[in-house]
Amino acid sequence: MTIAIGNDHAGTEYKFEIIKLLEELGHTVVNFGTDDNGSMDYPDTIHPTANAVENNEADLGIILCGSGNGAQMTANKHQGIRAALCWNNELVALSRQHNNANILTIPARFVSLQQALGFVKIFLDTEFEGGRHQNRVSKIACS
Repeated sequence: MTIAIGNDHAGTEYKFEIIKLLEELGHTVVNFGTDDNGSMDYPDTIHPTANAVENNEADLGIILCGSGNGAQMTANKHQGIRAALCWNNELVALSRQHNNANILTIPARFVSLQQALGFVKIFLDTEFEGGRHQNRVSKIACS
């Protein structure tokens, strides 16, 4: 798969470790995030990440910022995006199973690196259940 990744300064350290994991798993990574810890505006990296997923240039996306809130809000402005802010394994699994999330949002200041890496594995390995959830997911976009 091709995975788009975006982050602000709070997510840089985790992003590099996530990229290593993704590449070890055989995925192609497109890095839209900042590569340093200098303060920057998260929409500058999150919009390109969301665009890549929305335009089918990437299969899925991963975004990181301090709380995850700003990154998720930004990504979810895109009609074809279902970004899920997750801070435990169950939320990650449910975001895929029930909501067909196509972007995982990680709150880098509130989870450990090991948790974040585990979230990525769950996100990639969990399938959308469809069925009764498909009708609901089809109603999410405004247009």
